[in-house]
Amino acid sequence: MNLAKYIDHTILAPEATQSQVDQIIKEAKKYDFASVVVNPYWVSYVADKLKGTDVNTVTVIGFPLGANTTATKVFEAKDALQNGATELDMVINIGELKAGHDDAVLNDIKAVVEAGHAENRHVKVIIETALLTDEEKVRACELSEKAGADFVKTSTGFSTAGAKVADVKLMKQTVGDRLGVKASGGIHTKSEAEAMIEAGATRLGASSGVKIMNS
Repeated sequence: MNLAKYIDHTILAPEATQSQVDQIIKEAKKYDFASVVVNPYWVSYVADKLKGTDVNTVTVIGFPLGANTTATKVFEAKDALQNGATELDMVINIGELKAGHDDAVLNDIKAVVEAGHAENRHVKVIIETALLTDEEKVRACELSEKAGADFVKTSTGFSTAGAKVADVKLMKQTVGDRLGVKASGGIHTKSEAEAMIEAGATRLGASSGVKIMNS
């Protein structure tokens, strides 16, 4: 198992500076991580710095609350793709999911997925497991699959909790091998990373990528 290629090396803190982004890029190149994940502002900068490598440039859409309008999320997705993003991690409308307004959630996801797929780019759907019941987690995964998404993802890392093994297992049971599962938030050690992969994660979002590789 090439653990490095599971890791989306992440810096999403609002106070992140250019020198900190440079450090993440440098580490991603050194360890050959799957990607660097940054806020949309940094996409063009990171994509340029990663040219000639097989490290992807990932950004977040509707982040971290998911409560933007669908039109805003689509604009953000298209803008990020134009700037060089190779994958998009979007946040669902969590309140609408909890209210049982599944059509609104489905259409929101589908619009961003269509924008991504128009450029042959993968879209991951962040369902924010910490705020959902098990039934809602399953429904969110089913809606993501119905919308044509490529991955379901546990967390933004900005809510009340990050990835949990039980949630990854539940998500994997729901989507099988049809979609990828990304565990994100609170993964700091190699043993934690391996536990997520054992549970069914096919990608890991972590700001502690270097620590994971050296633990």
